[in-house]
Amino acid sequence: MNKAYGFIEITGVVAAMDALDIMCKTADVELASWERKLGGRLVTLIVQGDVSAVTEAVETAAAKAIKKPASYAVIARPHEEIVKLVELSASRWKKKSAQQTDEAAEQPEK
Repeated sequence: MNKAYGFIEITGVVAAMDALDIMCKTADVELASWERKLGGRLVTLIVQGDVSAVTEAVETAAAKAIKKPASYAVIARPHEEIVKLVELSASRWKKKSAQQTDEAAEQPEK
């Protein structure tokens, strides 16, 4: 597989979820990570897959999302430093998710 990353930066969480839905339904890509900045007003989605799938997914989402992306890009065969950066972002996201799951499990049911 020729690994690639696709990036879309868009304003608003709802618009980001719409763009992610479009990307995942358009081509065989999966969410690698995401980042929220400015209190969620700016959201960066990172998807991964093979080059053609990522390209198709990003271009389709950029054209059809409910808001126009602030920016978007596809990086084919990313350098190992880019891979490390995406993996670091994903590890922070997964760590937060695990903490929230643990906290929810500790809450008594009402």
